[in-house]
Amino acid sequence: MLTQNRYGAEIRRILQDPILTISLIFVILFVFVAIILPILAMIGASLSEEGRELFGHYLSTNAYQSIIFNTLVMGVTVAAAGTAIGFLFAYVQVKVNVPFKRFMHLIALVPIISPPFAVATAIILLFGRNGLISKGIFGVRYDIYGLVGLTLALSLSLFTIAYLNFKGMLQALDPSLEEAATNLGASKWRTFRTVIVPMLLPGFAASFLLLFVEAIADLGNPLVLGGNYEVLATRVYISVIGLHDSTAAAVFSVILLVPSLTVFIIQRYWVGRSSVVSVTGKPTGTAQQINHPVVRWSLFGVVMLICALIIAIYAVIFIGSITKVFGVNYELTLDHFNFVINGYGSEAMTDTTTFAIIATPLAGILGMLIAFLVVRKAFIGRGAVDFGTMLGIAVPGTILGIGYLLVFNNPITIALPFVGDNVPAITLIPKLTGGRAVFGGALAIVIVYIVRSTPAALRSGVALLSQIDPAIEEASISLGADNALTFRKITLPLIRPAFLAGLIYAFARSMTTISAIVFLTTPQTRIMTQQILNETEQGRYGNAFAYCVILIGIVLVAIGILYMTVGSSTGAERSLEGGT
Repeated sequence: MLTQNRYGAEIRRILQDPILTISLIFVILFVFVAIILPILAMIGASLSEEGRELFGHYLSTNAYQSIIFNTLVMGVTVAAAGTAIGFLFAYVQVKVNVPFKRFMHLIALVPIISPPFAVATAIILLFGRNGLISKGIFGVRYDIYGLVGLTLALSLSLFTIAYLNFKGMLQALDPSLEEAATNLGASKWRTFRTVIVPMLLPGFAASFLLLFVEAIADLGNPLVLGGNYEVLATRVYISVIGLHDSTAAAVFSVILLVPSLTVFIIQRYWVGRSSVVSVTGKPTGTAQQINHPVVRWSLFGVVMLICALIIAIYAVIFIGSITKVFGVNYELTLDHFNFVINGYGSEAMTDTTTFAIIATPLAGILGMLIAFLVVRKAFIGRGAVDFGTMLGIAVPGTILGIGYLLVFNNPITIALPFVGDNVPAITLIPKLTGGRAVFGGALAIVIVYIVRSTPAALRSGVALLSQIDPAIEEASISLGADNALTFRKITLPLIRPAFLAGLIYAFARSMTTISAIVFLTTPQTRIMTQQILNETEQGRYGNAFAYCVILIGIVLVAIGILYMTVGSSTGAERSLEGGT
């Protein structure tokens, strides 16, 4: 009863502020229309009479059972390998006394800003049948296509997620815990096994589950490197692009949705229930560094070997973009860049960058707004808003793309009462996809960019807001400021780091995504990742690499601009931070 009264009082306070009320209504409508509705439409299409027949056929046929099994195996192997690499990098970065830590950190961040096909294509040229390393150095015609190649490409592309997660957790560990174990006679290995690893179990679970979802949802790498190893994401793509069968695509999408959503729910439950307290107040003591020569140099050697592999992959991308034919003719040329900049690719560069510029601030602000509502305001359905927003990243992009095709391929209208012989109607949502879509489908692409980027900004905002004393905002309101002014003048400056992280992630994700928008492009809208896919499928690797280099350059420039414009703190904020 007390909880209901508290919710009622909070709702009344929200309704007294028109801007806050409008913001809450907008957030709820956005989550429902842009995320929930497409998922429900896709599920509804799969449950039609034809869809139910296809379910029975796919789930009972050995070939399709193998595809489902392949998807799960790939997800588990990539999640295990990526989590292990991420932990290794983070552990060496924080706990091992070795040189070149800044270099390792920068190398670990590189995969974030590259398109999904870059690593897969470079791996083919390095380790394929005529690969520079496999054939050129070892004289082996190795077939890199399939599970091995996919595991290598996806692990190197996704391990950064685990690395950043573990790095933050290791830095937050209280050094006094290790000192206590050492003082009690525990060896370094025993301390690692009985103190550090148990403290990091939530991080292992979260990283594994996140990488599993990302791996089974990935479309770009299986298309380039899958070979005969078929997975559900490629079946969805073939059903739409090759067979034009939206019902089959919806059925495959639901099958793919089940493990994705199950793992996402388990991950949220684990993180919500797990409570491993390692810092109570200010950590005491000095973090212990591993100095044993065998251990430190062995771990250093493994990390540097992975760094060398990453450098080799991106060296292939750069060299391939400025040579005639990588591996055959190394004559320097700018023809590939000329094709991209002055030819067919110029529209793709302009469109992709423009859409990302539009989506980035909207996703960043929306993420901060939802974080503010979820953390600072009590209202019925608060958890549902948070969960619904996170579905934007938990649900595979191909599923969102199918949902958008089903929902927004025709205008959504509502009829008005009869007036004479005509029936006026109001268009609630215009046609966003397919031929003659509003703005040539650009609006749908921008919305998908926002949907896929907002969850990262939301999680960053929630984490930082949870560390800020609400009394600061309460003081502002008690002095006469409304919620909107308090959010703009007090809250937003304080969560500037989370806002910056959300903006960087939103721009990089928008520039490099493919699975969510591959079904939404039209002749009027060209996207760089789709053009990279087209060039890769045609075997024109030089053009694809030129696209990749330009795309990476655009992302790096954008990150620099964001740091200069958003990342600088004002004197007032620094003094406030010093005071707290």
